[in-house]
Amino acid sequence: MKHFLDITRETCPMTFVKVKLKLAQINKGEQLEVLLNEGEPLENVPRSCEEQGFKVLSNEPTDEEGKHMLVIEK
Repeated sequence: MKHFLDITRETCPMTFVKVKLKLAQINKGEQLEVLLNEGEPLENVPRSCEEQGFKVLSNEPTDEEGKHMLVIEK
């Protein structure tokens, strides 16, 4: 099952905090799609997820300028 989280209105360090809270709500093996902005969130969120033991499956730019879609597996 896939879940979705939009953190484009958040700033660091709240970007990863929101992602971590959402990941805590889903089951192991499920995926979380995260819409985030370029810059600090794009640098920090994937790295922090991997440091916490989550698997980043993809990190792709979206059609919206300056936004990326990150797919994380718990």
